[in-house]
Amino acid sequence: METTQAATRDQNDAKAKITSASLNPGHEARLLSRHNLAPSTVGLAPGYLQVNLVILPSAYASNFRDLCTRNPVPCPLLGFTPVGDPTRVIPEGVIMTPDFDVRTDFSSYRVLRAGREVAVVRDVLSEWTDDHVAFLIGCSLSFEEALEMAGHRLSHQDDGKVPAMYKTNIPVLPAGVFHDEEATIVVSMRPYRPEEIESVRSLTRPFLATHGEPIAWGWEGAKRIGVADIHQPDFGDVQNFRDGEVPVFWVCDHTSRRAFHSSTCYVCGCI
Repeated sequence: METTQAATRDQNDAKAKITSASLNPGHEARLLSRHNLAPSTVGLAPGYLQVNLVILPSAYASNFRDLCTRNPVPCPLLGFTPVGDPTRVIPEGVIMTPDFDVRTDFSSYRVLRAGREVAVVRDVLSEWTDDHVAFLIGCSLSFEEALEMAGHRLSHQDDGKVPAMYKTNIPVLPAGVFHDEEATIVVSMRPYRPEEIESVRSLTRPFLATHGEPIAWGWEGAKRIGVADIHQPDFGDVQNFRDGEVPVFWVCDHTSRRAFHSSTCYVCGCI
C-alpha cells in the first residue's frame, strides 16, 4: 500500500513539473506521453489536433502517400517526416513546439509486421532506423471538444474508454503495395439521440482534416455500411448506449492499418 501511494505521489509530482514546463496543452500532452504518464490521449489537449501515426520503411512512402491521396476522408495526411529524421515534420508549422520526437511522443505504439500486430510498446527508439518515414494522419478525437462544448455527451470519455471502431463494407482504394482486396474503410462510432444528429453533423462538418461529418447514423445506417453487431467492435471499446440513442459513424484513420503489408508502427496522439 505504501509503495502504491509513493508511486502515485511520484507520478503527480512528475505531471506537475511537466505542466509547469510545457508551452501549451498540446506540448503538455506530448511530454506526458513521452514520460509514460498518459495511457491515451482521449480528452487531452482541447483545441489541438489529434493525429494517428504511421511509420514505414522509405520504400513504401510514395505508395502510402498515394493511398492517402486516393482515400482522403479516412486517411487525411497532415504531415510526414524526412527519411530517417524523427524530429522534423513537413510542412513546417504542423508541430508548433520544439523538442518533438516521433519515436517517443505518443502514448503507445502498436508494432505491426506483415500486417500483424506483434507488440505494444511505449516508444520505438529501438525500432526506428535511418530508413524510416513517419506520417501524421488526422484523428476524429480532434472534434470532440466541439461536441462537448455544444452539450453532446461523449460516451467513451464518460466511461474512461476509447471510441468503438468497426470494419465496413466500403472498399479502400488501393495504391501500390497497399492493395489488400479485403481492406475496407473503418469507422468510429459515438451514440447520440436522433434529435441530436443534425447538430452533431453541423459541428463536425468543418473538421475536414480530421474526417469531417459522419457518413452514416441510426440502425439502418449501420446495416447499410456493414456493421452487423454494434456490441462487437473490431477495434476500441464497447460503448454504453442510453435510452433512445442510436449509433453515429465517422470514417476513421484505422482504415490505413487495414491496408498494411509491411513493418509499421501505429498510434494516436496530439500535435
